[in-house]
Amino acid sequence: MGINGAVVDLDGTVYRGGTVLDGASDGVERLRSAGLSLLFFSNNPTRDGSRYVDHLANLGVDAKPGEACSSGDVTTRYLRRNHADEEVLFVGSDGLREQLVAADLSLTEDPGAADVLLGSWTPSFGYQDMNAALQAVDEETTFLGTDPDRTFPRENGGLEPGSGAIIESLAATVGQAPDAILGKPSDPALSFATDRLGVPAGECLIIGDRLDTDLAMGAGAGMTTVLVLTGVTDRADVADSEGQPDYIVDSLGDIDDVLAAIVD
Repeated sequence: MGINGAVVDLDGTVYRGGTVLDGASDGVERLRSAGLSLLFFSNNPTRDGSRYVDHLANLGVDAKPGEACSSGDVTTRYLRRNHADEEVLFVGSDGLREQLVAADLSLTEDPGAADVLLGSWTPSFGYQDMNAALQAVDEETTFLGTDPDRTFPRENGGLEPGSGAIIESLAATVGQAPDAILGKPSDPALSFATDRLGVPAGECLIIGDRLDTDLAMGAGAGMTTVLVLTGVTDRADVADSEGQPDYIVDSLGDIDDVLAAIVD
């Protein structure tokens, strides 16, 4: 059984902020030249897949329609399948709100009417959000998060708080853990990725900069895992980790070394 598909993380793997990482575009082309189906998969829920394709194209990275998705896509599909007729109290960005509305999901600003609390990244997160969540959550409320990423890399170095930090704050406020967090490495994220690729997990690479999301999803599903060192993880983090990547490369531009070893 060969390798026929690749799930490629974005922030910290292909680009950092608005800057493409050195060698990333060439790495994408090498994956294509090896005959692999590609899916760019971001845990940042503020854009859906079509907007990520446009974003990549604007950065000069070859991405075709249908070749990208995000935790926002996973979240809207999960809600459509499991909570389509329920009222969602939403804490998150305008970009994700647009995706939820486009999916015909019902959003409410009334905590007393909420059947679902959905937490995600927003730069305006504050006390009013925590208070609304506290008023909304009872034993019948479903508590969801878009993704577990506590931080994301800044363009010029350093980190900023991500969705995971906000979801953890909401969890501390309401006194319970989320019922599900839907981005990588969750089962709904894995299912979305393999459905979109049309390739079994065991025939896929997963390439990313996070051990606890990108590579954890891949390892749990039997994917071949490739860690890039252009994001939040360094070799010291790998040494301290229980799970070990199948391959470590300095950047996506070094993917030839992996392809030479594994692609039929």
